[in-house]
Amino acid sequence: MTIMNAVELFPTLRNLNRAEKLKVMQFLVSELSRDEEPSLEQGATYAILSPLNSHAAAHKLAQLLESDRQTHDA
Repeated sequence: MTIMNAVELFPTLRNLNRAEKLKVMQFLVSELSRDEEPSLEQGATYAILSPLNSHAAAHKLAQLLESDRQTHDA
């Protein structure tokens, strides 16, 4: 498998029709957002680095779990 850099991809991208260009944009935006947001993987175990009874840590964990649930329900 040959890996292309962005400059090599530009001519191919220019030749795509509008719908295909939009699909490429959606893919790239999705990839970028996935890289920026922490996500939880099903079945994985995560250490919680917070003191016992930390309400702020519990709130943040609840937010992450809710965000992950909404992502997978969509």
